Parts: sequence; C-alpha cells; structure tokens
Amino acid sequence: MTARVVLGVSGGIAAYKACELLRRFTESGHDVTVVPTASALEFVGAPTWAALSGKPVSTEVWTDVHVVPHVQIGQHADVVVVAPATANLLAKAAHGLADDLLTTTLLTARCPVVFAPAMHTEMWEHPATQANVATLRQRGAIVIEPAEGRLTGADTGKGRLPDPTEIFELVRGVLDRGAGSSTDLAGRKVVVSAGGTREYLDPVRFLGNRSSGLQGYALARAAASRGAHVTLVSANVSLADPAGVSVVRVETTEQLREAVVAATATADAVVMAAAPADFRPTAVSDAKIKKADDGSAPGIELEQNPDILAEISHDRARPGAVIVGFAAETGDATGSVLELGRAKLARKGCDLLVVNDVSGGAVFGSSDNEAVVLGADGASVEVPHGSKTALAHVIWDEVLRRFAD
Repeated sequence: MTARVVLGVSGGIAAYKACELLRRFTESGHDVTVVPTASALEFVGAPTWAALSGKPVSTEVWTDVHVVPHVQIGQHADVVVVAPATANLLAKAAHGLADDLLTTTLLTARCPVVFAPAMHTEMWEHPATQANVATLRQRGAIVIEPAEGRLTGADTGKGRLPDPTEIFELVRGVLDRGAGSSTDLAGRKVVVSAGGTREYLDPVRFLGNRSSGLQGYALARAAASRGAHVTLVSANVSLADPAGVSVVRVETTEQLREAVVAATATADAVVMAAAPADFRPTAVSDAKIKKADDGSAPGIELEQNPDILAEISHDRARPGAVIVGFAAETGDATGSVLELGRAKLARKGCDLLVVNDVSGGAVFGSSDNEAVVLGADGASVEVPHGSKTALAHVIWDEVLRRFAD
C-alpha cells in the first residue's frame, strides 16, 4: 500500500538516523514529505532531505504560501512520524504551539501521529516531559518508549532513538490497520514471550527447538503500535528490539518462568508465544562431554520443566488479566490439531489459545502464519494465511474483547 507519509525531524543528534528511516519509507514505495525544524537542519542539511525524498524541504510556513503548506501537508497525510522527537518538540505538540511548519502540520493532521523520542535520560524522565507524553498519548498519539543505550558523549541510559528499521515496522503496522487504527491498548500493560528456550547439557551443547521468535516480536510490535506498555521476554532470539518495547533476555525455561511471573504481577494481558522446552537434563556437566573411544553415547536423563502457561493461568497475579497461550500441533492418533488444541485450552486454563498446525515444519522461521484462535468461552476465530503481524492484531482484538472494563 502506497501511503503519504510526513516525516518530521526535530533538532537532536539522532536526526542523522532519520535518513535511514526515510530510505525505508521511500524504498517501500511511500510518498514522503520531510518537514524538519530549523534546529534539525543544524544536524542534517536540507539538500540531504531533498535528495533522499525527491521533494523540496522547508521549515517555514512562508515557503510556497499560495498552497497553504501549513494546512495542506497535515490534511493530506496518511501518517505523521516525528523522529527524533526532542523534549522541546514534545512540549510544543502537547501544548498546541505552532511556530513553524512541523508544529502547524501536527495541529492540522487528522491521521495517526507517531512520536519517536530521543534525548538524554534526565530530560526523558523529567516530570514535565512525562506529563507532555501522557497528554499526547491521551489524545491518541503513539509515543514510542525510547531505547536504552549509548547517548551523546560518554552517557548511557534510556533516551536513545529506537532502531530506524523497527520504527518503520511499527509505522507500517499502523498503516496496515488503515484510517481506523487507534491506540486502543493505551494505558494497558502487556507481557509477550518469544523464542525458544535452551536446556544445557554441558557448556557448549543444549536441547532446543526451532522457534524463531518472529510471531512473538510481531505481537510485541503490534501492541506497541496500539499504545500498550510492552514487556517482551525474549528467549534466544537474534532480532532487533521492537521500537518502544522493554526487552528482557533469557535462555532457559526456568529463567523464562521467573521473568514472566515477575512481569505478570502488573500486567493486563500475557501472551505466551515462546516455545519453552518441556524437558531439561537432570544434571548439567561442568565440562564438555567427550566422545567415548568405544563409540558409545552417554545417556541423558530428563525431567519436566515447569508449565509456565498453566501456572500463570491457574494462579493469576492480577484478577481480570487475559492470558493467551500458543499450541504448535501436528495431530496424531489421539486427535486432530484442533481437537488437541481444545484439550490443551481446557487443561492449561488460559482465556485464549492460538493453535498452529506445524506439520512439516510450517510456521517456524516464516514471516507468514495461519491459525485458529480458540476461546475458553467457546469462541473460534480462523485466521487465514497472512503475515504474522496480521495474526498479531487479530489476537490483540480478541484480548480487547475479554477485558473486564
């Protein structure tokens, strides 16, 4: 889908990263108008923006005044993205100030607006900035949580601009949902698990599975695009952190359990998209297990891992929280994929179960998916073959329907 994108750039050192974001939009076929602030041009000049977008660039409302740019740009946009959004820009937007082309555009836009803040940690955490962010979110804007990492100089902390590719993916999700997209998860705290756990045999070998984490990451990204505060518990996934998402990294099933249980204490919804190992070795060798000269193989004794989904479903830390599980099934002599899924839903005690048919290795590592979302209330929603992002939004739609308030 070709969209009209307004890329606002305010005056922070991260302005140079917006060049990569612009490239992502243009290479995807979108029509991009770059609207920098005067301060932004101190970091990246107008010729760069013009060359990358194929359009002239101005910061002033007085340029081409006969076409009323301060009104026209916002009125015709499908999405407005401000990256980076400085503390100053957020303050102006929150208070309706309009002293240049970008801030007037923000007032006239009736499409989704996404802010990607970037600033020093102290500025982000200041009560004034937090109040401005809360105001913008209350009005329906998507304000992405900044990433943690190296800032300017020797400073590190929260305030780094998220990866431009991940900002692009979040915005693409907003565009895919169309004009009706909303921040219907605003104010909600959600937990998503992703990836596959590892159970070590020795320092170099482990038992694992084929989970790529792509579906869990799509769920986290989709929730963030709908305004949720997202904690992603990631097990052995080599993907970039989704924009605006807090990531907790784990390896083993026990570590996954500890992180999920801790995060669910204040969560409105938990989606267990990770694939935890069902079993672990009863003993782990401190040294690499060597081959035997006689060609024999060592025996491995296994024990069951904790059932995280059943635990958080039956012993809910927060009454009213919606719990979602995943079932990767192949069907066998005891039942079909859906029959096994319904039995698992009843056994686990969760509210929703997303059932995948993984016969022949389907789904793993693919950007697409198809599933049936089963509800403890008897509901059944078939999701046809499509992107994992599309499935993620269906899942969040079903979660929303089950919130008590």
